[in-house]
Amino acid sequence: MGADAVTSRRLFGTDGVRGRAGDFLTADLALRLGHAAVGVVGSSAPQVLIVRDTRESGQMFEAALAAGITAAGGDAIYAGVLPTPGAAVLARRLGFDLAAVVSASHNPYHDNGIKFFGSDGTKLDDESEARIERAVLSADEPATMAERAGRTRPLRAAADDYLRELELRFKALDLSGKRILLDCANGAAYHVAPAIFRRLGAAVDVLADEPDGRNINAGCGSTHVDGLAQTIANANYDAGFAFDGDADRVLAVDRNGAVVDGDEIVAIAALHLHERGDLPGPGVAVTVMTNFGFHRAMERAGIAVATTAVGDRNVIAELLQRGWALGGEQSGHIIETRFVPSGDGIAAALLTLEAMGDRDLTERDAMEKFPQVLLNVRVGDREALERAREVWEAVDHESQALAGDGRVLVRASGTEPLVRVMVEAADRAKCAEIAGRLAATVERELA
Repeated sequence: MGADAVTSRRLFGTDGVRGRAGDFLTADLALRLGHAAVGVVGSSAPQVLIVRDTRESGQMFEAALAAGITAAGGDAIYAGVLPTPGAAVLARRLGFDLAAVVSASHNPYHDNGIKFFGSDGTKLDDESEARIERAVLSADEPATMAERAGRTRPLRAAADDYLRELELRFKALDLSGKRILLDCANGAAYHVAPAIFRRLGAAVDVLADEPDGRNINAGCGSTHVDGLAQTIANANYDAGFAFDGDADRVLAVDRNGAVVDGDEIVAIAALHLHERGDLPGPGVAVTVMTNFGFHRAMERAGIAVATTAVGDRNVIAELLQRGWALGGEQSGHIIETRFVPSGDGIAAALLTLEAMGDRDLTERDAMEKFPQVLLNVRVGDREALERAREVWEAVDHESQALAGDGRVLVRASGTEPLVRVMVEAADRAKCAEIAGRLAATVERELA
């Protein structure tokens, strides 16, 4: 399918269908999505797993999805509250035809979303999502009922099934003697994250583990990691980890309260796997936002780096195409495809501790981050950036001046009327100067 067909879609974005609950995303739309998704599976009476996070609209959309699935002849299996990667793990492990996740990830409670995973544990591709969208938007009448209506049933012990898979992956990891602080964002990780750390021997304390339907991501989790960092800095913990609402991303904090972002987590894991001869390629996939210091570190280690557009689905697609296993984003989506072809914050946290071994997280030396300056320039038409000749001439000039000692990235925001100007270089003052000049050019040409 061509790029125009993908970018012009009205329902699906980069991570499923997402919007304000009851406004953009309604129970009727959820029902229609479930009904249409069954048609994409291509098998009779497909088994569809449904997972949700803790936001108050979750049960409504879970029920609406199930109504659409069963009306179309599929069976809807409720797994309840579970991290997004849990849906991918169980779809692959237990042989479901499809998995649907009701979550808006790191968004506030009033938003919700629906995304689909195939039987192989990967998110549905663009063409499959487009087929679902066409079916939904072209239906003028209520969703019809199949000759045989499907059934609903609970998947008992779904959390235990997911925990068992984590235990199998990290069976050699002994966390005895470690004191760990977790921030579960009042989201999907609130039960399973503390459980797996304790099973592996750690002493665990937990923040934001009392979801009430409205406090998911509210001043907590990976998008508000400062609270975790401050708590750790004033106490005696070996490390801390902050998840987002659906636990598909994670940021780490060392015992001094310093935040360890996704770039560093991928670097730590890459060197660890490479040193034990367990990094296919050897290579990793990251996005255009990854710090220049990461590229320097991988080059020194002899590890190839593939760079994709922003979005974990782009990283996953690159990994699967190349047959590689490890990748991620600065925001904390970390993917190890041999466990699950999805970002998994809990697995990434455990992988970080596995990689550090007996060393403290403060001793990490996988990469040296370059100073970064990011400026957002409000513009009248972000699509005009592609045709802005003076902007790209300025970008080429500044890039050549850095001569391999930094980089320049100018891109249009995918959701706002902004152009983002990012500069990385060894000297922060130099970053600021270059970013300022480029931002002025963008504003002059496009504002």
